[in-house]
Amino acid sequence: MSTAEATAEVFITAFKSLKPRQREAVLERMLADDELSADFADTLALEFRRHQPRQPFRQVLKELGIKA
Repeated sequence: MSTAEATAEVFITAFKSLKPRQREAVLERMLADDELSADFADTLALEFRRHQPRQPFRQVLKELGIKA
């Protein structure tokens, strides 16, 4: 387990031990932070698309109306 994974495990364990209202307060503070909320949005978008079929880059550009 890497240092980052170990740190994440400690954080998650501590978060899960909180009472529901405390968890809500932590999440509210994290989402109020512009940088963290952008990180969450990016991570959720990546997770959502993880199992979608892949498309060639040029096809994506074409669908977006971008000339390569």
